[in-house]
Amino acid sequence: MIGRLLARLITLVEWWAVFLLAGLAVIVCLGVFFRYVLNDSLVWYDEFASYTLVWLTFYGAVVAQYHQRHINFDLLVEKLAPPARRVADVVTELAVLGFQFVLFYYGWILMERMGDETTISLPWIKVTWVTSVLPVTGALMLIVSLWRLIGLLTHPIKSRGGHATWSGSSSE
Repeated sequence: MIGRLLARLITLVEWWAVFLLAGLAVIVCLGVFFRYVLNDSLVWYDEFASYTLVWLTFYGAVVAQYHQRHINFDLLVEKLAPPARRVADVVTELAVLGFQFVLFYYGWILMERMGDETTISLPWIKVTWVTSVLPVTGALMLIVSLWRLIGLLTHPIKSRGGHATWSGSSSE
């Protein structure tokens, strides 16, 4: 039940990332058009495109984490016996949880401290809204990691079939 809800939530995040990517492409194309065709650059497009790229990166990281597609170095862990591999996976997940808690907690503090400040070229956009990506994605990644940690601790040990992450090989 919870697994299906989490999968649906990640699907929404994936669609949000697709929307951000499409928006970024439109914004950049619009900026190039105004600068080189109309010879009149938009003041706001560069800053807005930067914020969109940051949001895309963080929301994309949530999706990558859910699908276990972040780059890792699992050559040694893959050689371990299943019980030792479980211990390594739990320790790794706990370390990742620590990072995600820091992202959530200090992202929240940063968001609160920005208060009513606005962006430079977009005075109608509050910096709090821009920095909200940190605690939101930190919380989403915490949920994914907690779900994975619960699975590691409660499910029987099974052997892995192939690599869940990119190994660096161009033949994959």
